[in-house]
Amino acid sequence: MPRLNVIVIDQLPDDPNAYRYVLWADVPVGRQARYAKTGATSLWPGATAADNNALATGAMVEFSNIGHVLPGTTLAQIETFLQNQWQQYQNYITNNNPWLHSGSTWDGATWTITSNP
Repeated sequence: MPRLNVIVIDQLPDDPNAYRYVLWADVPVGRQARYAKTGATSLWPGATAADNNALATGAMVEFSNIGHVLPGTTLAQIETFLQNQWQQYQNYITNNNPWLHSGSTWDGATWTITSNP
């Protein structure tokens, strides 16, 4: 499980209503090898060695984005917005498996179907 879920990086200097942020999501064990990227590091400079190791091994995955809010949006509303963004991202990582049948083959006569968790 990631140490943090949402990290606000900064507000954009030319738009005080835009926040750059990263989301960290937990990757199901059976798919971690697919997400692994040797040497991966977080966009957030405050990431620990353990955080970066989790990214490199595929135990967690990072998504960066810029969120735009309306002028006058309260801090509580921004927090709720970011929590919702994280939940949608975590749900996507948990429920989407584009590798479900990766590696399935057909030799011209018979299919060999793989099921990847």
